[in-house]
Amino acid sequence: MTPGSDESKQRVATGLLPGRDEVDEAVAAAYEESRNVEGGDLADHIPSLAEADPELFGVCLAGVDGSIHEAGDADVEFTIQSISKAFVYALVSQARGHEVVRERVGVNNTGLPFHSVMALELNDGHPLNPMVNAGALATTSLVPGETPDEQWHAIRTGLSAFAGRPLDFDEEVHRSEQATNQRNRAIALLLESHGRLDDPMDTAELFTKQCSLRVSAHDLAVMGATLADGGTNPVTGERVVSAEVSRDTLALLATTGMYERSGEWLFRIGLPGKSGVSGGIVTIAPGKGGIGAFSPRLDSAGNSVRSEQFTAHLSRALGLNIFASDSYVPED
Repeated sequence: MTPGSDESKQRVATGLLPGRDEVDEAVAAAYEESRNVEGGDLADHIPSLAEADPELFGVCLAGVDGSIHEAGDADVEFTIQSISKAFVYALVSQARGHEVVRERVGVNNTGLPFHSVMALELNDGHPLNPMVNAGALATTSLVPGETPDEQWHAIRTGLSAFAGRPLDFDEEVHRSEQATNQRNRAIALLLESHGRLDDPMDTAELFTKQCSLRVSAHDLAVMGATLADGGTNPVTGERVVSAEVSRDTLALLATTGMYERSGEWLFRIGLPGKSGVSGGIVTIAPGKGGIGAFSPRLDSAGNSVRSEQFTAHLSRALGLNIFASDSYVPED
């Protein structure tokens, strides 16, 4: 079977979302419950992110049927940051095959912060997973293209296909990140020393650029719904990646998407998700839809406080937790 092909169909066991009115009510209620939640701080390690309006809060749920349910500042744009890691991983797996990416990058949680150097040192230079910065750099280095410009075109085109529209590039945030990404450049050099990537400076720059693409909560919901729908964008109808690649991406997000808080997130919410330090979180209910949320104030692990609260409420209200079940009652 060729990498990322649909030649081998998998059985799936997923249900649909409730009716439109019920979903609208649940999204509105979860938004209202979360909008006044206090706590958290703006990201200050990237100067331009520290200037964000801390009161912005937008949410959206996109169903696999193409339906859209949103509240608040759902169309306000922000930079995608580390959420890009999930979708670049999917694009690379589609192009290279998941075994290549698994061998080069890995699939296990580090249990350490996203920018940890210690994790590399403790594991013989192996990044362990694509959602921490070391693994994301190794993954980005595998993006197809003969030159960095060709790789950048592939990333921007691919993430735009997930969102269903052309994504803009934020020059200001990019310049701000370039001035402060010494740690990522150091990690890239360390990866090179272990034979995990070539051209470390080009890779670090490409990774910084992918994090500077602009999205909204609406965009994140559509991107998540594309993975929920087996790789087909439910708004445009375009197949972006295969069902197998979507499955593998969601498995990784479930165990590593929220860094050292991934276990707590999965225990509380029961869905694969990915956060970014600009305040975005994308969450996926397989076979049902994607949830996008944005609020700039973060907890100590770099996850949006209000976005997490909203997602937890919505998961409970709509019964999205993939681990939930009830007793079997035989029919008479």
